Amino acid sequence: MNWKFKNFLFICAFTCCLILIITSCNPNQNSSGAKDIIIASKDFTEQDILGELLAQQIEAKTNLKVERKPRLGGSFVCHQALTAGKIDGYIEYTGTAFTSILKQPVINDPKEVYRRLKQGYAEQFNLEVMDSLGFENTFAMIIRGEDARKYNIKTLSEAAKYTPQWRAGFGYEFAEREDGFPGLSKTYNLQFRERPSVMSLDLIYRALTQKLVDFIAGNSTDGQISRLGLVVLQDDKKYFPPYEAVPIIRQETLTKHPELKTAISQLSGKITASEMRQLNYLVEGELRDIKDVVTQFRKTKNL
Repeated sequence: MNWKFKNFLFICAFTCCLILIITSCNPNQNSSGAKDIIIASKDFTEQDILGELLAQQIEAKTNLKVERKPRLGGSFVCHQALTAGKIDGYIEYTGTAFTSILKQPVINDPKEVYRRLKQGYAEQFNLEVMDSLGFENTFAMIIRGEDARKYNIKTLSEAAKYTPQWRAGFGYEFAEREDGFPGLSKTYNLQFRERPSVMSLDLIYRALTQKLVDFIAGNSTDGQISRLGLVVLQDDKKYFPPYEAVPIIRQETLTKHPELKTAISQLSGKITASEMRQLNYLVEGELRDIKDVVTQFRKTKNL
């Protein structure tokens, strides 16, 4: 079986899964039958936390009941579910939405990205891009601390000299999307000893620490980076666009429940990158319950 046919089968399977996930999100099929709002999250820990934060904020500041849809999928799955009316909102990252959903070329000005994103989502999808939660979670190219010290590597440009000896591991989205590996490899001329492995984001750090791979794409707010003694390589050529965390809500939902806008707006600017990293660590490193972690955080912020 040649690789083209394998890729064809993979795409078919992925598409089928996408359809099944979206159709399973029918608001009329929730178990309680009494939920007013459906809040989803993408498929990694930070998103679990942010989805719960959004849900708790809505329930605390309004009389609306929220149904959670954690681990719904990646950006494309969540966006399709949102535009299809299967969910009412989720947290996205500006650079991801701008390049992957709007299909716009990478630009580095955070304010311009936000302006164009807000306008584009309103005009094309009837979606409201709300104010940033206060932090940016950019892609982080990560290697083991021992390798960084051994080769005295701090930047991606320096790492490019050694990547032909290394193996890489990426999540599916990063491996495929325009602002991910294809563009990064061209910018830094990254060559690896074999085709990068595509794996679940939950396995990325384990693969790195067990030396199954030597170079991964993580997120800058991941709690495991400092806990595992890993090193984030500097993006010295400024390849990545800004990735500010923003709530995206259906305009129809905001019209139906105007109190939502006030409740969600109170989260604007409330989370720093270091605070997000700590929240991630509490869940992943200390195995704390997500609801408890979010509840405590909201108390510290007087929410």
